[in-house]
Amino acid sequence: MRLLAEERSEEARCHADVCGRCGWHALGSNRYGAQGDRLDIASDQGVSVLYTALPETRWAGRQATWRWEVAQSVPPTDLTRKGGDDRNISLYFVFMDAASARKAGPNPRLRSLLGNRNARMLVYTWGGDHARGDVLDSPYLEARGRTMVLRGAGTGAHAEAVDLGADYARIFGGPPEALVGIAVSADSDDTESAIRARISDMVIR
Repeated sequence: MRLLAEERSEEARCHADVCGRCGWHALGSNRYGAQGDRLDIASDQGVSVLYTALPETRWAGRQATWRWEVAQSVPPTDLTRKGGDDRNISLYFVFMDAASARKAGPNPRLRSLLGNRNARMLVYTWGGDHARGDVLDSPYLEARGRTMVLRGAGTGAHAEAVDLGADYARIFGGPPEALVGIAVSADSDDTESAIRARISDMVIR
């Protein structure tokens, strides 16, 4: 799965059971399997996040494209409600100012970033009972992150293209500095449901 640039990333070719050795870190119980340009996601009444830090040479990324598909979906939910916000897929793009990013080091853990007051997150989501284009407050990230709904709950396959720089400026009031990491999550625990999904052909420019 290409996450870092036009070329294919070696780190993303690893299955979740060896993701720690490949630069990926998983939190939670979902199952991930990466093959080439594809990341398969399976969630059965569970929730987890798969995260990778980006090297400084990739911090200037401001555009993202990818394909995603959902074969089995959670029901519609309220994504602003903590404990009731199941969704099929969320893609997190994690930003920091350059000084804070260098202080955090080359491989910061997701837990530390989630609590870092200097981190800002754009969360693009497939799921929820909301309209495409809605920008929602996050029940977990507070002022540090916003959820942008690209697709409501349901199945299908779509190609996406987002302008990270423009979305960041619109939401946080200024230009981003360093794109320090990317995370993928799936969440089906609150509704006791299941997800079968896939992300492919992701490119950061």
